[in-house]
Amino acid sequence: MATNIGMMDAAYFVGRSEILAWINSTLQLNLTKVEEASSGAVHCQLMDAVHPGMVPMHKVNFDAKSEYEMIQNYKVLQDVFNKLKITKYIEVNKLVKGRPLDNLEFMQWMKRYCDSVNGGLVHHYNPLERREACKGGKEVSKKSASSQPSTKGSTAAARPPSSHNARRNDTASVNSANPSGKRSKPSSPVTSAYDEQITELKLSVDSLEKERDFYFSKLRDIEILCQTPEIEHLPIVEAVKRILYATDNDASVVTEAQAMVSSLHQKEADLLSPIAELSEEKSFSEIQKRKNILNIDIDAAGISTLSPRQRLSDASDVHCSGSPLMTY
Repeated sequence: MATNIGMMDAAYFVGRSEILAWINSTLQLNLTKVEEASSGAVHCQLMDAVHPGMVPMHKVNFDAKSEYEMIQNYKVLQDVFNKLKITKYIEVNKLVKGRPLDNLEFMQWMKRYCDSVNGGLVHHYNPLERREACKGGKEVSKKSASSQPSTKGSTAAARPPSSHNARRNDTASVNSANPSGKRSKPSSPVTSAYDEQITELKLSVDSLEKERDFYFSKLRDIEILCQTPEIEHLPIVEAVKRILYATDNDASVVTEAQAMVSSLHQKEADLLSPIAELSEEKSFSEIQKRKNILNIDIDAAGISTLSPRQRLSDASDVHCSGSPLMTY
């Protein structure tokens, strides 16, 4: 069962038309835009369809207009999520604004979740009956029923009786006398095409705004980090600030920042070079000391191996040479 799915999941590539067709067929509604479900009532009934009896439908308000009323619906939805141990985070502040992209993404997740429960099959569910317990549910059902024209009625209205030829001729003469009457009404396919284009443009704008806000928040985090007192005066931080606060798109800004970093490396190299020379001198002096200590040890070992007669002869040699070390 899907609760948390990634943004690259196939569920987020389901089209708007498919989402609307799924909602309308499951709940017997007639939504034309995804953002019409921003009140949260549709989400609550979708959860009621896959988990019958889990949602208190008497608390759901299909007539919610203000953000306060919509938030109450989302509270009901959140309580249902908690009961079912669903860890999905609901971005209520974005959904109640009615933005198409945010509502589309959440509805895509809802479809993925509902499809994962019992294979997406809803058995013996009467959406009209369940919606009667909600506030404004009856009115929504009536609007949905009235907005769906019956095929029989339209066919009967389009076929006039054959016995009324005079009436048909009169109608034809009126239409020919006033040809601008039909042209004044825009054709419905063209209008629907424009509506789809407008919706697609809104989705594109929302996507660009979301991406802009994402990168802006990242830059703001970097700026806050660079303002930390412990590191704000470091040359590397100054180079980053140089790029952040540049007011133009001049490529020289990046070059200057790279030069600042290069100078920092050069200074570090200059500071480390005397230390390296001192370390070499120190190691050379330590080697000389070790050699001297080793020679002294060798001489002491040689003296200890001499016989008493050899030691006496050596002492007499020293005495003859007038060494001050000899005592009488």
